[in-house]
Amino acid sequence: MRAIPCILMRGGSSKGPFLRTRDLPAEAAERDLLLLDMMGAGHELQIDGVGGSNPLSSKVAMVDVSSQVGVDVDYLFAQVGVEDRSVDTGPNCGNMLVGVAPFAVETGLVRATDPETCIRIRNLNTSTLVDAIIQTPGGKVSYEGTTRIDGVPGTAAPVKLSFVDGAGAKTGKLLPTGLPREELQGIDVTLIDMSVPVMMLAASSLGKTGYESPAELDADRAFFDRIERMRMEAGVRMGMGNVAASVLPKVILIAPPRAGGQISGRYLMPHSCHKSFAVTGGICLTAASLVPGTVAADHARWEAEAAVRQCHIEHPMGVTQLEVEQDGNGGFRRVSLVRTARKLFAGEIYVP
Repeated sequence: MRAIPCILMRGGSSKGPFLRTRDLPAEAAERDLLLLDMMGAGHELQIDGVGGSNPLSSKVAMVDVSSQVGVDVDYLFAQVGVEDRSVDTGPNCGNMLVGVAPFAVETGLVRATDPETCIRIRNLNTSTLVDAIIQTPGGKVSYEGTTRIDGVPGTAAPVKLSFVDGAGAKTGKLLPTGLPREELQGIDVTLIDMSVPVMMLAASSLGKTGYESPAELDADRAFFDRIERMRMEAGVRMGMGNVAASVLPKVILIAPPRAGGQISGRYLMPHSCHKSFAVTGGICLTAASLVPGTVAADHARWEAEAAVRQCHIEHPMGVTQLEVEQDGNGGFRRVSLVRTARKLFAGEIYVP
């Protein structure tokens, strides 16, 4: 069997194997077959691989030194289907992204500095740039600390991510249709692309409160069938064509905050509800809530204007806190947040 060097890591509220791109087949189809075998895709328990039988733990990060000047490493994310033996490299995963900088130092792709290291990452899924700051006292990655994030037990060292060019990540435009709001199948929606393309709508417009648990939403398959019909049309309007075989655009249900935050949301992946809230989805919702005329802006509760503002997104597991900096024209210089990562295992994965 073939042995592939690997570090199994938790990044944010996701986890999966982190691999060096150079250790994988160069041809995409051959690489994807290897990932399917590695993760045990095609079985609900992924019993013959290292997948965790859940979309949040059936993810792969592939990292190597970047060929782009001014960038340290390139990162390609793959979502591996649990039961359907699929590999999707269309979306980015901001949670797995949290582990990229620690992995780069651990594997010698980047040399650490003391006491912290800033690493610029190019996400190949979306061709966007992210700056990651990790704790490296004495030139070694530190995973222990006092930072706590909702959805993850315990505390760990902080990892700060700053998305510096997320607008139009997939479609080339923040508002792909040029409209902050439009009607789609009789429902007001906002179609927006900030780190990830998303169809946003008020939960109340489909008879939901927006405060349901993921299990409650997942049990309503008629609701997801309607969402999927709308998502298909949204994909066409956003210039993405037929999105039946893609998880993009994602879907966010919006509701007013009720625990002191700026906005509340449920993130659909898109055929089930995220148990907390995706990083890229949080960035997109934060931006949308600051764009006049959007559905998100209707529900957001912002304090006085400032150059840099904090956004607290309420979700099923608690709150995700982000920091947004705008320019003088309503654009976005950066959207940042603090997450945590943990190295779980280092060794080799064996595949046929």
